[in-house]
Formats: sequence, C-alpha cells, structure tokens
Amino acid sequence: MRELTYYVAVSLDGYIAGPDGQFDAFLAEGDHMAPIWARYGGTAPTRLAEAVGLPLDDSPFDTVLMGWNTYAVGLPDLPSPYEHLRQVVFTRSHEGPAGSEAVTFTDADPVETVRALKQEDGKGIWLCGGGSLAAALAGEIDRLALKINPVVLGAGVPLFGGRGYAPRQWKRADVQAFGSGVLLAEYARA
Repeated sequence: MRELTYYVAVSLDGYIAGPDGQFDAFLAEGDHMAPIWARYGGTAPTRLAEAVGLPLDDSPFDTVLMGWNTYAVGLPDLPSPYEHLRQVVFTRSHEGPAGSEAVTFTDADPVETVRALKQEDGKGIWLCGGGSLAAALAGEIDRLALKINPVVLGAGVPLFGGRGYAPRQWKRADVQAFGSGVLLAEYARA
C-alpha cells in the first residue's frame, strides 16, 4: 500500500508559512539542500527544477496533494506547478485557471480521496501543504518529513492548522543536522 508523507519546511515555532503565505524566511541555500534533494528529489516545481538542473525522475513520489492556498502561491505563472507528478488540489470554492489542465481540482473528502489513492499502484503520495489540509488528513499521514528551519516566524500557517488538541505519537525514523541550522526530522506513525 502507498504511504502518505507530509514533507514540508517548518519554522522552530511550528509554522509552514507566514500569515499571508510567505515562505521566504526558509533557507533556500546551504549544505542541507543537496542531501535533502537526494532523499526527496522531484519535490520542486517542474520549471524551477529544470532551470537549475535538478533531476526529476528519481522522486519517491508520483502524486502531490495540496490545498488551494498552497497551490495558489505560484499563480499566475505556474498553473501546473508539478507537471512531473499527478497533482491534486483540494478546494471548495475555486476552479482551475487556464493552463491547469494537468491538475485535478476537487471538493471531495480528503480522507476518502487519500484512502483511494493509497489503494492504487505507484510510488508515495506527497502532502506538501497546507496546514488545514494536513489537519484534515492527520489520521492518514504515515510519515512526517520536516525540514525544520532555524527561524521563528511568530505567526502564520500552523503545521496542523485548526486541528485542536488531539495528541498523536510518532516514532523517530531519522534526523539529520546540517551546518546551515536546518534539521531534516523524519517520523513514522507510531
């Protein structure tokens, strides 16, 4: 069965973006980049990866899931950000823009959708954001891969937004520390 991995950059205080969706405080350069790409290749937007010469064919994922706000970060320039992956965007009130024909927009129940995807053949499923979608899918997430950045945002989009108090245990799978201050912390569902 396929696994759902929530792979995302996060601040020390648990935010995946600023209050208006900003993510420029996260480190985009440093000694963490190459090792993390070696582990999680194929997780950059297609055009960006091609422009900087990053290979896209050795990804642990063949499907990417995101909420509308995560998807909309690249608009209008990237209506199909991950052309090399099957793209699913969960939204209740938006339709796809021109050029987004390779993206599936759905208002279906995220849990039912993920359960169906897990039954299909293929590689892993990547949840790249946002926090509210992660909260809705918390019971379906098999692995957490957190790029913990050495920054405190103070406010923004929480890692699991709107979840409320609902403790869940995870077991550490691996932790890598880099000179840049970034930690790649990986956890499996306990």
